[in-house]
Amino acid sequence: MKSVTVFGSARFNEDSKYYKQAFELCEVLAKNGYSITTGGGGGIMQAANKAAFLVGGVESVGINIKLPMEQKLNPYCTKSIEHSDLSLRKKDLMQNDVMIVCAGGYGTLDELFEVLTLAQTKLRNYQIILYNEEFFRPLIEFFKTTLLDSGAIDEESLKIFSIANTPSEVLDLIK
Repeated sequence: MKSVTVFGSARFNEDSKYYKQAFELCEVLAKNGYSITTGGGGGIMQAANKAAFLVGGVESVGINIKLPMEQKLNPYCTKSIEHSDLSLRKKDLMQNDVMIVCAGGYGTLDELFEVLTLAQTKLRNYQIILYNEEFFRPLIEFFKTTLLDSGAIDEESLKIFSIANTPSEVLDLIK
């Protein structure tokens, strides 16, 4: 089965442009037969699971974590696992080969840096897609101007991820 993992903030509500973008992306992915795995929470994760759930025919997986705030399983998961340990949750989230990173905060960036590190060290062969160039532009500039220029990373490290702005760009990258 074709499957992707989608990372993104739990803090965006349904009116957020980032929520709407994630929903649109995952609706297209689901219609093309891709199951969706997320962290199972609200915000971007809910948008992604909801799109897969409403399209039907694909799994909408939530790998949830028990946190004192903001993280409860969204109602759009057809399959779920709950962890009380972040590292075990992260391991489960990273079982797919395609990682799509949407707008998010510290948790999303933690997941992004984990998959970048695993890909850079060749411990995993992920396809990593940053979704929404506008959101990620300052981070990519930091990669280029600070990390690359200082020698902390090499040119090859900038090739381990792609950038996409539309669902069709994502489909082209993962097919």
